[in-house]
Amino acid sequence: MKIILIALIGLILTGCETSKKSAQKEKYIFFLHNRFIQLFDLNVVHPEYGRAEYNEILNQFRDSGFTVLSEKRPHDTRTEEYANKIKNQIDSLLNSGVSPDHITIVGTSMGGYIAQYASTYLKNPDLNFVLIGCYMENDIQTMPEIQLCGNILSIYEKSDTLGVSMQKRIEASQNKIPNFKEIELDTRLQHGFLYHPMEEWMKPTMQWAHGDYH
Repeated sequence: MKIILIALIGLILTGCETSKKSAQKEKYIFFLHNRFIQLFDLNVVHPEYGRAEYNEILNQFRDSGFTVLSEKRPHDTRTEEYANKIKNQIDSLLNSGVSPDHITIVGTSMGGYIAQYASTYLKNPDLNFVLIGCYMENDIQTMPEIQLCGNILSIYEKSDTLGVSMQKRIEASQNKIPNFKEIELDTRLQHGFLYHPMEEWMKPTMQWAHGDYH
């Protein structure tokens, strides 16, 4: 996955003019997975939530016409450092002529925190972010440095104790948020809802990535 991601961005920056123009028309999803996938092999089954269907999620995005940039993160990944890596990759796309509204950063759980830091570092109100199950009530006190910016879709599950409404984070942001929407799901799967390519969260995510903010 990592090699594919780097090669794709390299093609956009150094490829022929035709390939570059084609790449500029694509719609990109950066998918940042949860912590369980970071710590364990993809075939390991979570005792409560089942197998994390990482590849199935990526394939659904691809089958829907998106260019997907993602990788299974190293075990020892640091959130803020990885967010800077994502920032640099997105800057490369923007510098190659890709419109910011053609780029969506989707993060689940820990990946959602990485996406929040990336939003803070990029400070681009035209980028799209989908933050899934990645906000706790005390985050404003423990992570005051996060200042969201961009078009923000928040998705959380009613039965999940690890992700709640991020309305307070939005209200605390000092950066521009042109569009904000929040969806509360009721799957009764607790944090396990984001382990699977469920229509309940994938459909609104892809609508957001297509610029449908309503």
